[in-house]
Amino acid sequence: MSISMRVSEREKKLIQEFADHYGVSISEFIRLAVMERIEDEYDLKCYKQAKAELEKDPETYSFDEVNKILGIENDV
Repeated sequence: MSISMRVSEREKKLIQEFADHYGVSISEFIRLAVMERIEDEYDLKCYKQAKAELEKDPETYSFDEVNKILGIENDV
């Protein structure tokens, strides 16, 4: 699949310089940058959801407490 985008000459030069620095094509550099941004946004969404759940029910358990609840022996 192909996607096109318009950029100024200055932007193209900057993108090319970064792509060259990382040893990838412009297409690969842009693809990686977009995918990283999507991942960051997803991570932030998950963090906010987990934070809200913790604020709603702030009870937490230590590693040893969880092992005891689950009946797992901790030989470490």
